Parts: sequence; structure tokens; C-alpha cells
Amino acid sequence: MTKPRGQEPTGSGEMLEASRREKLRKIQALGLDPWGSRFDGHMSLGEIRALEKQIEMVPAGDCEIGKPPEERGPKVRAAGRILLQRRAGKLIFLTIWDWTGRIQILIGKAQVGPENWALAECLDLGDIIGVDGELRHTKTGELSIFAEKLHFLAKAIETPPSKHKGLVDVELRQRMRYLDLIHTEGVLERFLRRTRIVQSIRNTLAAEGYVEIEGPTLHAIAGGAAARPFKTHHNALDIPLFLRIALELHLKRLLVGGMERVYELGRVYRNEGISPKHNPEFTMLEVYQAYGDYQTMMDLTEKLIVEAIRATGQDLKLTWGGRPIDFTPPFQRRTYDELLAEATGLDPNDVEALKALAARTGIETSGKHPDVIKNELFERQVADRLEGPIFVYDYPASICPLTKRKRGRPEIAERFELFVCGMELANAYTELNDPDLQEALFSQQLEGLAEEESMARMDRDFIRALRHGMPPAGGLGIGIDRLVMLLTDSQSIRDVILFPLLRPEAEVG
Repeated sequence: MTKPRGQEPTGSGEMLEASRREKLRKIQALGLDPWGSRFDGHMSLGEIRALEKQIEMVPAGDCEIGKPPEERGPKVRAAGRILLQRRAGKLIFLTIWDWTGRIQILIGKAQVGPENWALAECLDLGDIIGVDGELRHTKTGELSIFAEKLHFLAKAIETPPSKHKGLVDVELRQRMRYLDLIHTEGVLERFLRRTRIVQSIRNTLAAEGYVEIEGPTLHAIAGGAAARPFKTHHNALDIPLFLRIALELHLKRLLVGGMERVYELGRVYRNEGISPKHNPEFTMLEVYQAYGDYQTMMDLTEKLIVEAIRATGQDLKLTWGGRPIDFTPPFQRRTYDELLAEATGLDPNDVEALKALAARTGIETSGKHPDVIKNELFERQVADRLEGPIFVYDYPASICPLTKRKRGRPEIAERFELFVCGMELANAYTELNDPDLQEALFSQQLEGLAEEESMARMDRDFIRALRHGMPPAGGLGIGIDRLVMLLTDSQSIRDVILFPLLRPEAEVG
């Protein structure tokens, strides 16, 4: 549940803006720049609050016999945005906020002098100020900075959200993420936690000897995954281009080139639907290790997730939407066929029985490969019900065109998917490095497409790279946004992407 911050504004929008602009002119009349300047030497509010233990009681001076001891605290310099404001005669109380927390500012007319008091009377909610003062407690025990000098750093012309109503419209919060971060409790911390998760992943991979690369985001061929690409055009070369739908094929080229442990953590783009688990622009991690396999990637996946949880300061036993998840390693490992047999009571190799069940459950079977039908049954009968974390491995080979076949069982692909709370979180292969088989599988995958489109999506340079010899390898993909959803107890991918795709504002409503 979110808790709005701020203070209820009154009056029409035009009147409120006019009032703020009038105060802006008054600030200028005081000889101050209403847009501020460099402000060195300030501490974060979290650091200032940590100085509370330095406050001490000191006895009154000789000339003040009978006066009780007084508090004395450290001198501090702070900066932040005004969230709350109230006036009590010759005192003004402010609450300012930065990304480490909030603190009260007490401005006394006698203590700050006429110039600072004139500035204090021009302050509005949302303004950004600096303050020099002494850290002490008020009579009611509130830790506060007793202001000695004010500094104006930026004027807010727009009125902030209502204290009581807050930002309640979900789409408005996503569109105006800058206000959501300020005024909705927990949002800023969620995105800061995301940065810690991503940094942990990079740190873990670096410790394991992997190097990070930056592949192209504009591709001449939309390859590496079965997805609809975004199309664009390069004017100078007069060629069509695609925003990448996967990172895979360029990373494998680097395996050929001798980069034995390599990864990319970046954006990919798929011109498909929007849902609580899908955004057209999302962040993927893809990792490749020469001389490894999908078992190698299972161990790495487990380590990446466990270390990411620890980096956020959480216990390995979490909840997501009220559902408990225990990330204590080792994660459960089960084969695809075992789980399908348990869920359906059928032999996973009995094609006719699977077809009949699929038809009874509303799955279209006409003209489909038996393994496609089998996989649709798996997704409906098994995947959505997997609490996990659980590695599901050994998939039907025909639906895995980039995967090495299991030795002695060519109908099985050495692939796993990691499921948590019915959501696919990771996908990994023992990578196929046979160029002839890879070309044949690409061709099979592209069957049914128009010849022109089929040729456009056949990455012949990748096949040529494989012909130069790619070492046996394991490869892994993790959806970073979904991982962050799980580790921040967020129910929608749009809650963990700072700026999710939205309709243009003019079209809303």
C-alpha cells in the first residue's frame, strides 16, 4: 500500500501558479537567483540524522544561574525539497526530503535575521532549499535543524500533489515518475534497490571472470529469438534495420573470437503486447561461457540471484504478492517430462493422448507440430502453477532451435527455464555449435514465412562464424525486470521500469 506525502493545496491551478510566480519575483527582488547554483559541503539527510548521538546537554553559563541545561548539537549543512510547511507566529516549520530521508527545519525570525526571514516567507511546497544550522531537538523531541542561514536552490512553479489524495492514478504515476518518486512512499527505494540488484549481478559476473560488452542495438537481421521486431530505416545506407529482439547471436560471435566468458546487460525491444509481465522495451542479461553447458548455467543463475538478494539486505525467504518464496540454495531441479506427466497423468511421449487432452482444454491442434501442442499443454497445465524457484530442464528439441541436443537422445534439447511463482525468470541452453545443423534448424524455424522475410531473418554471417569453430558453451538469459519484480514484491513490470511505454498524453482518455 502506498502512502502519499505532501500538503493539500487550495485554490485553482491558475491562482496557485500566479502565487508561486509572485514569490519567484520576490526572491529575485531579494537579489537571489530562484534557480540556485552550486551548493558544496552539504550532507545527505540520512547522514545528518545519524549525527543525533552527537547532541549533548550543556550547563547554562554563570550569568544564567538557575537556567536548566541546554542542548548543543553539531553544525550541519543540508539540502532538500520542501514536503511540509506550517507557520506558528515568528516560527516556520518545514520538512525537507532527499533520497536518504527527511528532516524538520525550524526557522525562527529572530535567529535567522530579516533577510533570511524574507526568503522564508517566499517558500512553497516543492521548492528546493539549502540550510545551515545546528542539529538539535525541539521541545516536543523532534530532531530538527535550527536554521541560521537559508539558501534558495530551485523554485517549483507547479503545485505538488495533494497530501491526502496523493498520486492515486496508476498511469499518472508512471507518466510523471518524477513526482511518483517524491510523493509515493517506497517508490524511490524500489528503484534504488533495482540499481543494487543490477550492480550485484555485474559484481558477481566480474568475480567469476566474465567481461561485459556492448553489442549493437540496431540489427540488419532480426534474429536470436522468435519475436516481432520494431522496424526502422537507415537513410544514408538506404537499408532497413531492426531494434534488437535478443543479444544472443552477437555474443556467440565473440565466443568464436576467443572471448571465453562474456555477457551483456542491456535493453531489447519486441513489438508485442503489454501486460503485467511484458513491456515492449525491457532489460535482459545474457551470459555465455566457453567450455560450459546448461548445468554450468544453472549453478551461475542460482549464484546471481542469491547474491542479488543479499545485496538488497533481504533474507533469502521472501514473499511476492503474499506468496512465500524460499531462495535458499540449491533450487529444485525437475525435468520437463516429469512435471508434465505429474500434471496430466499422461505419458509425455504419447502424442495422441496429449493431442486429445489439448483439444479438451481448448488448445487448437490442427496443423501444429506435436511438440508445439505439448509445450502449450505444459504452459497451461504446469508452468503457471510452479511456485519455485525450480529449474525445469530437458525440453523438446524441436522448439529449441539454438540448443544442443542431448547425447544419445536427439529429441531432447539441453535447455532449462527457471520458474518462480508461475513466471519464467531465466532461460538457458547448452549452445548449439554445429553450423550445418544450425543452418538447417534456422531454415526449419523460418518455414512458412514469405521468401523475402525468411531471407531477411536468416543470419548467414552467424552461420559463417560457427563454421570457423565456436567452442562448446553454456548460455543464459535472465529477465532483469522480472527478477526485480520478485525481489521488490512488485506485481507489475511497469512498477519496476522507471519509464514504461505509455500512450501519448494527447491520446489518453
